[in-house]
Amino acid sequence: PSTAPRPSATRSPAPGALSAPLYRSPDSQVLDWVRAHPDDPRRPLIERRIADRPTAVWFTEYDPGSITREVRAVTSAAAGQGSVAVLVPYAIPGRDCGGASQGGAPDLAAYDRWMGNFAAGLGRSPVVVVLEPDAIAQSDCLSEGERAARFASLARAGRAVRAADARARVYFDAGHSRWRDAGEMAGLLRAAGAATSGDGIFTNVSNFNATAAEVAYARRVLKALGGPARLGAVIDTSRNGRGAPPDGQWCDPAGRAVGRAPTTHTGEARVDAYLWVKVPGESDGCRGAAGTFAPDYAYDLAR
Repeated sequence: PSTAPRPSATRSPAPGALSAPLYRSPDSQVLDWVRAHPDDPRRPLIERRIADRPTAVWFTEYDPGSITREVRAVTSAAAGQGSVAVLVPYAIPGRDCGGASQGGAPDLAAYDRWMGNFAAGLGRSPVVVVLEPDAIAQSDCLSEGERAARFASLARAGRAVRAADARARVYFDAGHSRWRDAGEMAGLLRAAGAATSGDGIFTNVSNFNATAAEVAYARRVLKALGGPARLGAVIDTSRNGRGAPPDGQWCDPAGRAVGRAPTTHTGEARVDAYLWVKVPGESDGCRGAAGTFAPDYAYDLAR
């Protein structure tokens, strides 16, 4: 079962605050698998507990000629349903420090243009933008100058999104509760413009830490970050139903489970949403190629 947060007072809604239902995209690897395997005995559980949930839509390819159209297709569909799309731009140069999810734009100038094209597809409806998972927390592989340049580019990206869509909410990478100290993380976020170019932070993306631990950590980071009181947090609960593995394993660990269903009604002060950013069943790179759907893994999580 998922870890339930302790109830507390919610913050006052800010302009553009989330209130509509979250968007469930009809295009995903898990839905493709469900449609293609009507007789698979794992299908009913995977469909009910994963495929039927709203999850984030990732944009992982450096495709400057088509990214505007791809984003607009999602945001237009969500707007037509009166729902909020969760978008993940994931093309920062040097992505994943050359690990299993390496790739991205060829350089920061190209990335800036790509993000401008991304922003052009947003429209005027509420959206959540989870800006570049790991780009801040996992920046130790960069030199001091490279890190400063990346952070400046992330700040520009946040401003571009908010300028294109006044109802967009942009969240910056704060790692997770078992990674960096909250004060240290806040310093990195401040350097990346999170308090001035965004609407808050995200935590636990593609990780497994219990919701209560992430809520407490997010509040510590936000307190240390400072900035406007409107800043909030979104937390990835997609795979944290049994908390983090005791051995610290991060790559498709056994014995984990899906967590709290995605919602914008958290009952927690300064926590704007629980989201499924990482789609349960998409591999970290151990039970399949990174980012590909592994039905056995999905079934384990759904059980």
